[in-house]
Amino acid sequence: MTRPALGSTMRLLHPAPNILGFYDGRIDGVRIWSDEPNWLDDGAYTLGICTYAIVDGSQALVYDTHVSLPHARFIRRTLEEMGVTSIRVVLSHWHDDHIAGNEVFEDCEIIANRLTASALERGRADIEGGNPPIRPLVLPNKTFENSLSLRIGAIPVELRQVEIHSHDGTVLLMPDRGLLLAGDTLEDTITYVSEPDRLNEHLIDLERMAGWQFERILPNHGSLEMIEAGGYDRSLITATQAYVRKLLACRQDPGLVGQDLKTFGADMFATTAVDYFAPYEAVHRQNVEAVIAADAS
Repeated sequence: MTRPALGSTMRLLHPAPNILGFYDGRIDGVRIWSDEPNWLDDGAYTLGICTYAIVDGSQALVYDTHVSLPHARFIRRTLEEMGVTSIRVVLSHWHDDHIAGNEVFEDCEIIANRLTASALERGRADIEGGNPPIRPLVLPNKTFENSLSLRIGAIPVELRQVEIHSHDGTVLLMPDRGLLLAGDTLEDTITYVSEPDRLNEHLIDLERMAGWQFERILPNHGSLEMIEAGGYDRSLITATQAYVRKLLACRQDPGLVGQDLKTFGADMFATTAVDYFAPYEAVHRQNVEAVIAADAS
């Protein structure tokens, strides 16, 4: 198992006009932190992770600060080399792989919804003492509730708060581009269940999201090729809804519990909304176990 330096395998993508994608991971046989279980490799790098920047002239908005300080430095250096002099940051939610680079942007406006700010404050000790540690944890310095409209140069964006994947999600809608930056609310191959007792609420907000006007989706975890080609279509929402409903059905149908992901998601994969990616087998097993345990508690 090779272990390259942090940030050295980052790939710069151009999925849409005025949007940069900073993609790392999904490299066969490669881990970048440790052979032992850790959030960076197992929750992000192995699955593939992409954070984004919207750029117009001298202004940029960074959507998540990536998995390490070297990754975040790569993002900032890229933007500054393009002539960007004003950077704002938006955090999609409080999980480690989205906030690990915050320190690189501590002199910038770092925006999060209030639930994200509270979760980071509560989790500070665990985050700073994690594997790998994020120390010091730099907290957001601007918060909002429900929604917030911003402008990056001439480009309008709207932040919308949702409860999908985590209780504190923030997605970024670009209404004039028909584009949704989805954070972890939508994921290819499958959603990573972090709050199994809230899956019914996640379904409610997935339905709400399905009512919004946009054509393309850029998730933080997905296929490099799909993101580079402009992202996913709206069938990613339908696939996520189907998977979550089937997870909930595991509580009444023991026959589903033992299925591997390829079998469990066969109908979903047949639609080509998402692609089967073998490392998500471990995610699926954790998801099923979490849902069953939540039902028993």
